[in-house]
Amino acid sequence: MKIKPKHKSYLVAKRLIDVVFALLGLIILSPMFLIVFVILKIDSPASPAFFKQERVGRYGKPFAIYKFRSMVPNAEAILKADPELYQKYVDNGYKLPKKEDPRITSLGVFLRRSSIDELPQFWNMLRGDMSLVGPRPIVTEELKEYGDQVDLFLSVRPGALGLWQASGRSLIEYPERTKIELEYVANAGFWYDIGIVFRNVIAIFKSEGAY
Repeated sequence: MKIKPKHKSYLVAKRLIDVVFALLGLIILSPMFLIVFVILKIDSPASPAFFKQERVGRYGKPFAIYKFRSMVPNAEAILKADPELYQKYVDNGYKLPKKEDPRITSLGVFLRRSSIDELPQFWNMLRGDMSLVGPRPIVTEELKEYGDQVDLFLSVRPGALGLWQASGRSLIEYPERTKIELEYVANAGFWYDIGIVFRNVIAIFKSEGAY
């Protein structure tokens, strides 16, 4: 795959945009953060309002991704305790149909469809774990989907918004997802990123592929 060289000015500007966008997002949306936090605690007082999971970051460095909790607290244990369900999860592109997924709460369905559950990732962007635009961060098990292209995939920061999400999100499974994510890595640039942001905004309003 032919890779478009990344200019240093682009990389510096991209990081600056990430920091500014993350700070503005955390400040402007702080009332929404509070409202969602309170609703989640009222809905399930004994459960945490935030979900934390290890994902693979740039150059393979692991980091903790943050989301508003849309699943029951012991979601991963429930999934892995049922070998048949877990295999279906893997075979279905590391997701389950909503009606068959015992992990997602009723409130979580709304949070996911509206993408509100993703808002805490502004913190990941501020820390430098993620960028505003980039391939979606994956769990370790998914690395095998990238085969001998895995180092290329891991050469950029994962993003809150990406080409895969703009193209259909959970409606697109592996190996097609692999091709789309690597397409971004090959073509990443300022105007390319801007286009992806606008396409994601449209996809979010349409709730395309939201699980």
